Amino acid sequence: MSKKQWKRLDVIERVEKGRWTMVEAARVLGLSGRQVRRLCCVFNSLGPKGLLHGNLGVHPKNRVGDAVRAQVVSLMTTKYAGFNDQHFTEKLGEVENIILGRQTVRRILRGAGLGPVRKRRPRRYHGRRPRKAQAGMMLLWDGSLHRWLEDRGPELCLMGAIDDATGEFLPGAHFVERECSASYLRVLLAISETYGLAGSIYMDRHSALHRNDEHWTLEEEFRGEQDPTQVGAALKALEIEPIFALSAQAKGRVERLWGTLQDRLVSELRLAGAKTLEEANGVLASYRLQHNKRFMKPATEVQAAWRRVRADTDLHRLCSFRYDVRVRNDNTVHHNGAVIDIPRGPGGKSYAGSVVELRYLLNGTSRVYQGDKLIAQTATTSNPRLKALTRKKKRIAGNAAPPPQRRRKLTVKEIITKLRASGPNTNKSKRRTESLAC
Repeated sequence: MSKKQWKRLDVIERVEKGRWTMVEAARVLGLSGRQVRRLCCVFNSLGPKGLLHGNLGVHPKNRVGDAVRAQVVSLMTTKYAGFNDQHFTEKLGEVENIILGRQTVRRILRGAGLGPVRKRRPRRYHGRRPRKAQAGMMLLWDGSLHRWLEDRGPELCLMGAIDDATGEFLPGAHFVERECSASYLRVLLAISETYGLAGSIYMDRHSALHRNDEHWTLEEEFRGEQDPTQVGAALKALEIEPIFALSAQAKGRVERLWGTLQDRLVSELRLAGAKTLEEANGVLASYRLQHNKRFMKPATEVQAAWRRVRADTDLHRLCSFRYDVRVRNDNTVHHNGAVIDIPRGPGGKSYAGSVVELRYLLNGTSRVYQGDKLIAQTATTSNPRLKALTRKKKRIAGNAAPPPQRRRKLTVKEIITKLRASGPNTNKSKRRTESLAC
């Protein structure tokens, strides 16, 4: 019997023994006098059992059958092993045609001794920042290095961005081997081509996004600021404000996105049997739409804040690697092992000696600009910067002979000591020694 039933039994017994009146019993039990009289009549006829509910011990008609319970437990331990409760419940309805609530599935699994996949710890308190009112006002992007393919493939880094107002997992997300500038530029290009230009982007201080070195050129010292990174230069050209976070909690929405993806996306990749980077990107493309359908929220204001890209803006040029180089006398541009021939200009014009803008596009194309005029273009198989770094690493790994060291300049005292140790001084060496000593 529950506490409420024990209390009711005690009060009715007091009324039957004449210790309490009907009015006092009704006030204590919170019932009317008529209900107290009914309970007394049931108690006199059936005893204490009459005060219990009539459905006590009776299974409800909508109770999940034992066969369905066994099927749920079997699916969780085999086909959907590693899925969380909510994700597993969705798969039961979408794929297995078993319509159950999350709490029902949770009770079945816990009753079978299957605990939760992820153990949660109490979260530290952090002040919550309200979402932006319009979509496109602020984005958050980052890279997550994780065993996305578990033991089936290599460790990969997922690059992606999320809208602060709606929580949308934005286009351009992809898997790469390591977090780098090219990956951020690729995400920026995809978002700008799909929606337009954002107002600002919240990010951490990764070396691809923020200058963390202490090297200042003379021009930077006169200007009072360092040159931005390749990604920073692209954001500046597109007039997108960069906001650098000082802690992981500051960009908590994108960090929570990684937590969700490291649970759900890992399970989807396992279910699809993805083993390579290309297969993982294929699963990611279809999962992103499902993720937005499940987690995306409407913004406070319907009108979006995306800025329209002007017709004369070349996104592929701005979202690329830029270097200022000088044209050689043979009208070629040399940069990190790459040689680009510049054709004649109008009227046989030569570009020798002029400083031009060299662009490495994300699609493998190299372009040379003089101002806003395209003067040369060539297709390259890969970024020559990566080739130069690879050659440098191979030389180090191959135990090649180290470069000759420069001879250290001797001090005056060391020179005098060396001359004295070489033998008796002649007049010439004596005069030289005296002059050095002076």
